Amino acid sequence: MPVAKNIDEYISAFPSNVQKLLKQMRSTIKKAAPQAAETISYAMPTFTLNGNLVHFAGYKNHIGFYPAPSGIEAFKKELSVYAGAKGSVQFPLDKPLPLELITKIVAFRVAENMEKALKKTSKQSTKKAAAAETGKSKQQKALLQNNFLSMLPAPARRALESNGINSLKKLSQLTEKAVLSFHGMGPSSIPKLKEALQAEGLSFKK
Repeated sequence: MPVAKNIDEYISAFPSNVQKLLKQMRSTIKKAAPQAAETISYAMPTFTLNGNLVHFAGYKNHIGFYPAPSGIEAFKKELSVYAGAKGSVQFPLDKPLPLELITKIVAFRVAENMEKALKKTSKQSTKKAAAAETGKSKQQKALLQNNFLSMLPAPARRALESNGINSLKKLSQLTEKAVLSFHGMGPSSIPKLKEALQAEGLSFKK
């Protein structure tokens, strides 16, 4: 049988008695997951909501329902009366569909997919925040590296400039005592210079 383009086309290919059950299945899923989208996937009617939600399909002797292994596991006691596998269950054509149970399973899958989506969003937000913080930190370090002289009082700044100290790397090649000996350099500027050096993993020469 050719793959159907949509669920209506899929259902119409079956005998009337099977169509009735497939329509019931479709309607029940739609009510339990009104925000889910319909599609055909794996050649079966499929509902998606933050990923695959459930599939269902018609067969010669049963209606197949595929709520993922987690959906089967969560309701294994109620589903134990039906044939099935790890991620599927078979509802016989000669018995009414357990619509209330199907509704519960779909609701479970909706909640499960929503939780996964929230965790994914939270994880992505955390990564973005971390990346932004890293970028901010790098910018701050670059600013400190380029503008450490601007943090100093004018006399201290001129003292360093007149001695050719225009970078933290050059500053780290001097002892604290040597810097203090510069004309115009006061003790109050030393803590600021140490902070700038430490931000770059540097220090005064010992």
